[in-house]
Amino acid sequence: MPLYNQDLEGESPLATSISFFSQIKSADAVLFVTPEYNRSVAGGLENALHVGSRHRGKNVWDGEPGAVISVSPGALGAFGANHHLRQSLVPLNVPTMQQPEAYIGGAANLFGAEGRLTNEGTRDFLLKFVKSFAAWIEANRQQQSSPASG
Repeated sequence: MPLYNQDLEGESPLATSISFFSQIKSADAVLFVTPEYNRSVAGGLENALHVGSRHRGKNVWDGEPGAVISVSPGALGAFGANHHLRQSLVPLNVPTMQQPEAYIGGAANLFGAEGRLTNEGTRDFLLKFVKSFAAWIEANRQQQSSPASG
């Protein structure tokens, strides 16, 4: 996806943006997984947040349930990126799962040569995380469909 630049986009979004918009809106939720760069998220992810929130006042993220997993080779598990992303999701109106939090440190030691997760403790934790996220998605779906939510 090209870097977001409102001056270059004009009235019609780029074809890549249109495809991206439809993919996000057709999803039940969004799981953000990010490495940490200078205590923030990768530039590509930041760009995707901008592209999805800016075209003609339409925010494709609006109301999409989300969760965040951050990874790093270091011991802190990209704590800074995780919290920076959470801050960025607030004005986009992404209801973000608060618990459990997921900071995956020492990532280089958790995967085998084929790229598969080999650490059983991390696997168990991520399975619990995914189950919690599924419950979060369902709770948000029920809230959005209730008559009181409009």
